[in-house]
Amino acid sequence: MLNIDSRIARILLYSGNRFEFYSCEFLKMEIAKHKNKILSISKYSQDDFFEIEYLVTKNIHFINHLLIDPSIISNAEKTLAQVDIDDAPFLALSKYLKADLWTGDKKLLNALIKHGYKNVCTTEQLLLKI
Repeated sequence: MLNIDSRIARILLYSGNRFEFYSCEFLKMEIAKHKNKILSISKYSQDDFFEIEYLVTKNIHFINHLLIDPSIISNAEKTLAQVDIDDAPFLALSKYLKADLWTGDKKLLNALIKHGYKNVCTTEQLLLKI
């Protein structure tokens, strides 16, 4: 949201129908939680913020994490307990959907690989497919 010309923004905004993006509702909460910080850093107006939020999220299908089997969530939490527990809902959703987890977080990526998780892709890998 801070840079609509970034690599991540290019993927979300300009990849056409090449990908289907899914996320947990938790992402919306994170955006709301950090809204003031984003406004402060970016110098966006309130209207700009909401327009950019719409553009960035319009191609994402949001799934309520309560629909995910609790055992999948528990397993994701155990996997990420020593890494970043806040990423557990995203890992759980990825497992629930049997989809790749997109991350630019090297620490998360390495932990998932260490745990034998193969359904992961990086920003660089997605950019090559655009």
